[in-house]
Amino acid sequence: MKLGLRTPLLLAVIVSCFSTAHAVDSRPNIVFLMSDDQNLYSMGCYGTPDVQTPNLDQLANEGMVFDHHYDTTAICMASRANVMTGMYEYKNGTNFEHGNMMQPTWEQTYPMLLREAGYSTAFAGKFGFEVSMAPKVKGRLPEDDFDRWGGGPGQTSYETKKNKSMAKYADEYPHSTLSYGAFSRDFITDAAKGDQPFCLSISFKAAHRPTTPDPKFDDVYKGKTFTKPGNYGREFSEHFAEQSKQGRQYVRFEEWNYSDEYDEVMAIYYQQIYGIDVAVGMIRDALDKAGVADNTIVIYTSDNGFFCGAHGYGSKVLPYEEASRVPLIMYDPRHKNSGRQLRSAALTGNVDFAPTMLELAGVPIPSEMDGRSLVPLYDDPRSEIHESLTLINAWGPISAQSLSVVTKDWKYIYWPYGGDGMKPTEEMYHLAEDRMELVNRAVKNQHPEVLKELRGEYDKAVRSWRNDAVDYNNYEPYGDYYDRTISWSKKSDRLPK
Repeated sequence: MKLGLRTPLLLAVIVSCFSTAHAVDSRPNIVFLMSDDQNLYSMGCYGTPDVQTPNLDQLANEGMVFDHHYDTTAICMASRANVMTGMYEYKNGTNFEHGNMMQPTWEQTYPMLLREAGYSTAFAGKFGFEVSMAPKVKGRLPEDDFDRWGGGPGQTSYETKKNKSMAKYADEYPHSTLSYGAFSRDFITDAAKGDQPFCLSISFKAAHRPTTPDPKFDDVYKGKTFTKPGNYGREFSEHFAEQSKQGRQYVRFEEWNYSDEYDEVMAIYYQQIYGIDVAVGMIRDALDKAGVADNTIVIYTSDNGFFCGAHGYGSKVLPYEEASRVPLIMYDPRHKNSGRQLRSAALTGNVDFAPTMLELAGVPIPSEMDGRSLVPLYDDPRSEIHESLTLINAWGPISAQSLSVVTKDWKYIYWPYGGDGMKPTEEMYHLAEDRMELVNRAVKNQHPEVLKELRGEYDKAVRSWRNDAVDYNNYEPYGDYYDRTISWSKKSDRLPK
């Protein structure tokens, strides 16, 4: 059973920890902030004039904005596991309907490796997964693996008092979003008094449904109307594969009232994000007051995007831009490129966060990680770190599951399901010219040389799945399911369960 134990690497990290124990003052603090279900067009720094995100926009002005950042699995549990491990879902083995993360894999995550290397660590918010000693064994939240814990099980609650580890903040901050700002403030204040660098990870519940914004901010978007994206509505998904319409994303366009109450729905969504923005301001104020802002790197992103009516869909999960492409801001106050309002057009993914934080801390990056450090991009925004990334959907109805590859300029999607009158389907989008994914160039037979190249990248991703997928939590069967060279008739009787 491939549980991922890597003893030589662990020993190397321990040696590194020992050798750097007397040089901790020079290592930066790290604050990693992650929202939930936040799409790219919900922030001013991404060109949306309808919203108010002053603190996030200020962070963008002082740091660097990444314009082509993807969550390699666009759903909460798996995305958070990808962030922690720096590995694709099929290698960390963690998602809804599949199973928990195994303990040996957890031991190689960025919080564990940074703590071993002498960092003081804290986590608050929605943790998103549990850790088990073996497959099909009851899991646990790893609260004892952090120096300070404010996390919770499952989806957590917007009511602070219902989050056991955060209940002490309930009187002052009854809505959970600002309670995480207060948790951060207290941890930063205390950590700054010590002689260790710190890594603070905050995982906001907002803007996840059920839509429950902080009433403190009811007036921010009251009565406001919002500009709909150019691909809003069902007429812009007629060219999408029928498989993409089998999951809950399609029906939620109407169920969640994007179809008939767009302004009201978006006002609530943006109000939740406004609360995050205020919490980010609290955290940055705490860094200033503690005297550590000049040596603290701040990273902000989301676990996945959200359709919000684009193409006539709601929710997330699918490989299209609104669900899989999300905000990313990084600010390193020590760097000469900070404050220059630079942007990177490089292809990046959520598997890049773990190696980035490890490099910043001077900790060896495990060779098993699929991600690459973002540090070279901060050094030179014109550089690249990936030729392609794999976008995974191995959750929900089997008919709506897909595998995709995305490059800086193109995206290839393969829908394997061929039952119920459907046929396995290809989609290809020229993102450099068609970011709204309005023309399926695989059907139009445009750029056949690009299609051939992307099929090759896709086939390579399938081979990697076959070679590297964990042998538990039902990931191995997908090596055949996603293989576009195997006919539906040969795979239909042995589908992943």
